[in-house]
Amino acid sequence: MSSEDLKKYLEKLGVDARFFKFEEHTMTVDAAASRLGIAREKIIKSILFVDNSGQPVLAIVTGDNRVDEGKLAKACGAQKVRRANAAEVKEFTGYEVGAVSPIHPKKQIKTFVDWKVMRFGRVVGGGGEINALLEIGTGDLRRLTNCEVKDIGR
Repeated sequence: MSSEDLKKYLEKLGVDARFFKFEEHTMTVDAAASRLGIAREKIIKSILFVDNSGQPVLAIVTGDNRVDEGKLAKACGAQKVRRANAAEVKEFTGYEVGAVSPIHPKKQIKTFVDWKVMRFGRVVGGGGEINALLEIGTGDLRRLTNCEVKDIGR
């Protein structure tokens, strides 16, 4: 799925979202924060994990934070979780590693958002391509992902 497909999907739903496209990649928090000139904590990371039963679990944390795999496993009721490999990321999300958007129009993925993300009115995350970013309100993020807000960071 491209950033243009994602943009059309969000427009169709009437979501107030902004897209930013760059010549250079925005695959890391530092690159994204530098390109936009904003703090790392306002960047969100959407990281795909797979639980012990093979189900995908998306974890969303602020850019200055990391996912605590033990907390994530507990939140989703699994014995353990592991970070998805590149093929699994593409299969489950439709995005390449480094381009994963928090929004997945084609598939509903069990999603957990760290509580620190919700402190902000708007956040910036992957925009569907390695050089695209999506700015979205945290209320829309919560509604569109049908997420649970938990303490999953460390």
